Amino acid sequence: MKQRIQFIINPISGVHKKKDIPGLIDMYLDKEKFDYEITYTEYRKHAIKIAKKSSKDGIDIICAVGGDGSVHEVGTALIGKKTHMAIIPVGSGNGLARHLKIPLNVKDAILCINEGKYIHMDTVKVNNRAFIGIGGYGFDAVVAKEFDKGKKRGLMGYVLTVIREFFKYNPLNVSIDIDGKVKTLPVMLCTVANSSQFGNGFTVSPDSDVEDGELELFLLKPFSIWSAPSIAYNFFRKKAQKAKFGEIIRFKNARIKLSRKIAHYDGEPIDVTDEINVSVVPKSLHVLVGKKG
Repeated sequence: MKQRIQFIINPISGVHKKKDIPGLIDMYLDKEKFDYEITYTEYRKHAIKIAKKSSKDGIDIICAVGGDGSVHEVGTALIGKKTHMAIIPVGSGNGLARHLKIPLNVKDAILCINEGKYIHMDTVKVNNRAFIGIGGYGFDAVVAKEFDKGKKRGLMGYVLTVIREFFKYNPLNVSIDIDGKVKTLPVMLCTVANSSQFGNGFTVSPDSDVEDGELELFLLKPFSIWSAPSIAYNFFRKKAQKAKFGEIIRFKNARIKLSRKIAHYDGEPIDVTDEINVSVVPKSLHVLVGKKG
């Protein structure tokens, strides 16, 4: 019996052209395994509405065709559902897709769907919201907000935003309560990691595992401007966490108080309260992985 798969395409995500994707789907998707349909999003959060309805209607697999924002919308809509999520990563960073070893080439990502290797991954609950891969409350949240407002996409647009905002940023004050142990300090980054990276290889928590039932909290303490280049370089080398400014704490439940009410969930900017409760939701999302996932 064939499975029903729906491709939800975000026509404006990332830097890739989307006009060729329907033809590639038709060419490389295994028609003996799947009946497919294609839907385009028309506004922000539209993919959430589409995915929820399609899951209720019995669609077997919903594929997010876009960047981390599209993955966030589809993924959070499918938490706790039987419907599986696949990804064709065509965004600016593609953080979760990279973590799951899903090919960044559209053809190869479609062939990955044909192979059909899925896992039950953990997700993250924060107060009454959720995210899939990475959530941040410090400098990364400011960058996400400003990058979202900007017109220049891709890695270069992100780098320019980072440089511009770095010189304006004042550290965030946080108070973290994990199992009754309270830690209070100023930080540049306060990042909750289920997966390993923001995207483009910028790795905050290299040992994160989306199937281990735990989360990682990465804290980056304030540093001088002269240290910035080496710290940035070490993120790409997966070694920033071991430097004197970095710290990782493993946890399942945490309460965090914030001096600023700004965050990003999977790269999507969002306003939050000044106190958040963060917890892992084990094995709550069926998701496609690559050959080495």
